[in-house]
Amino acid sequence: MSETPPPPPVQPAAPLSAADERNQAKLAHILNGFFPLLGGLIFWLIGKDRSAFIDDQGKEATNFGILLVAGQIIANILMAVTLGLLFILPLGVWIYGIVMGFKGGSAADKGENFRYSWNPLRLIK
Repeated sequence: MSETPPPPPVQPAAPLSAADERNQAKLAHILNGFFPLLGGLIFWLIGKDRSAFIDDQGKEATNFGILLVAGQIIANILMAVTLGLLFILPLGVWIYGIVMGFKGGSAADKGENFRYSWNPLRLIK
């Protein structure tokens, strides 16, 4: 019987350039506004081991995405309970997420560590 040789060791990912770090952090914030939770989570999981900046900003965007999802759930429940009278709430939460996503993306593009002004939910440390 022939034995298969062991697989080669996994090489660590190369660090990112400063421009790539800023671009990925910017996209994490902006996409998180349109697709709460997914945008930040995807970029955080992909880049957390390659860049401290992406790790920090990805966590921030993901935590804000969790808050946006919770806000959407609450807004939809309130809309259902009031039989549609508060139909504007889910739209308002979504627009707020987009505006804050662009604000975070703009700060990340400048290389600044952005913090969402109103985010009591920081589940990912």
